[in-house]
Amino acid sequence: MIESLISAFLLFIHPFYVSITSVDYNEEAKRVEVSSRIFYDDLEVALKGGTDRKIDLIKPADRAEVDSLLAGYFRRYFRLGVDGKAVSLHYLGYEVEDDVAWCYLEATDIANVGIISLDCRLLYEQFPGQSHIIHATARGKRQSTKLDNPERYATFRW
Repeated sequence: MIESLISAFLLFIHPFYVSITSVDYNEEAKRVEVSSRIFYDDLEVALKGGTDRKIDLIKPADRAEVDSLLAGYFRRYFRLGVDGKAVSLHYLGYEVEDDVAWCYLEATDIANVGIISLDCRLLYEQFPGQSHIIHATARGKRQSTKLDNPERYATFRW
């Protein structure tokens, strides 16, 4: 009991910052599907960009504006390459579930995947202790890695 209270207290004093991103190659649809699970309050801080702007992902005053901010944020801080070539990610939208925002993106017209490379800097400017767990799946095989700020590059080979 006391150990549980101490652990909870330490987490309160030293919060952890982690996101989980899945990058899945859908061979049938010839696309790479990306879903990022990020604590929505941390994402709101990042979208504010040091301004006094009010960002509310749960009940946005203007959903189109929030979607535009998220699309731009992912364009700047999350890049994808397939077989040595940069691919354009299209922002699809987001949804909030409990304390996280699920953000969805995709790259289309991907005929084959041998190598997926990522440049992920989501939340790095705001949270020096930020970590990203990345799962990548292609041809039925899943690979995973963890990036701790300032590490930003990951490569997966099949």
